[in-house]
Amino acid sequence: MNNISIDLEFDRRHLWHPYTSLTNPLPTFPVTSASGVYLQLETGERLIDGMASWWSTIHGYNHPQLNAALHQQVDTLAHVMFGGLTHAPAVELAKSLVALTPEPLDAVFLADSGSIAVEVAIKMAIQFQVSRGLPAKTKLATIRQGYHGDTFAAMSVCDPINGMHEMFSGILAQHYFLSSPAIRPDQDWCERELDAARNLLSTQHQSIAAFILEPCIQGAGGMRFYHPNYLRGIRELCDRYDILLIADEIATGFGRTGKLFACDHANIIPDILCVGKALTGGYMTLAATLTTRHVANTIGQGPGGGNLMHGPTFMANPLACAVAHASLQLLASGAWQQQVKRIEQQLRAELLPLNGCFGVRNARVFGAIGVVEMVNPIDVAKAQQGFVQQGVWIRPFGKLLYIMPPYCIEPAQLRQLTAAMAAYVEQLAPD
Repeated sequence: MNNISIDLEFDRRHLWHPYTSLTNPLPTFPVTSASGVYLQLETGERLIDGMASWWSTIHGYNHPQLNAALHQQVDTLAHVMFGGLTHAPAVELAKSLVALTPEPLDAVFLADSGSIAVEVAIKMAIQFQVSRGLPAKTKLATIRQGYHGDTFAAMSVCDPINGMHEMFSGILAQHYFLSSPAIRPDQDWCERELDAARNLLSTQHQSIAAFILEPCIQGAGGMRFYHPNYLRGIRELCDRYDILLIADEIATGFGRTGKLFACDHANIIPDILCVGKALTGGYMTLAATLTTRHVANTIGQGPGGGNLMHGPTFMANPLACAVAHASLQLLASGAWQQQVKRIEQQLRAELLPLNGCFGVRNARVFGAIGVVEMVNPIDVAKAQQGFVQQGVWIRPFGKLLYIMPPYCIEPAQLRQLTAAMAAYVEQLAPD
């Protein structure tokens, strides 16, 4: 297949790409191979990937240890149903997840994708409340500007006004939304930031099963960073009002923020944790939902025979589990800590000076995430063509230029990405 030319006309006419139209498709760029931080295009360009394939390829492409895990596994067991059967890759992966996450989180559900991990988390929370005799606790609470996935339960806790799913609002489950926290991590904390949450939870806690949010960093909803004390306050309120806390760490987990998990910035532990994206090092789709033994045992004593009511066909696929386990072994070596710290320092030095430039609303950095928020929407097709010409892959959305590169990126490679972002800003300046 590698020698077959990519039929871009067929792609344009027949293939939907994420969040695009078949009647007015955006240009696509044909990739033939990838290695390290580079994408090789069929047209000859070699691009530094600033997106890590949407947060996932943290170790870089074509990694020998991850390749070896897949090659070894495919020769013995590529797939088998997880109903009534088990296998070593799933067990070893679960051991690694339990070891990496905080101690109370020791019950693992292996899901197909991040959206499904959120669906399972919501099911867990509601089944937990039903199982303890509180069937009225069926609502979720969350904050605006959030994004938790594109399936229906996940969409119902995404921002209903500023998000991507407004057209479905009439048929989605209705939940409680608070304004997104406004205090940034580098600003002074004020307890009044939690007033709205205190009011909501104190008056509606009897109907709320869980509070779900992305810890410290809201991703696709706007790449917003907020103060860890808000997360700490929500944890305390959930404890006070008998509400579960779901942390969606699908984008932030496994080192991206400078901590292994973004919850670590607030020194809190959720009742349910969703992880995905970087779990397999970007090799295959896989996610996980972890919860505490208390939640698991309570569900296990409830209706429906105590069964958690979810079971994907490809749950715990051995290939995905094997490469995920290898990816977590790479993380356990600890190199990511120095890598992310170095990336953050360089991003601060090279992106924060864009604050105050014409057309820039705000430039900000958190861990290995660099964001330049523009005043006006970005012409994605035009901007992307320009980035490809500069030898980089950056995928803007809305008003946002952002990068979250593989951890293995070298300073000169990262400088090429930030220089391309700066060049985009500079060309907007009036003559």
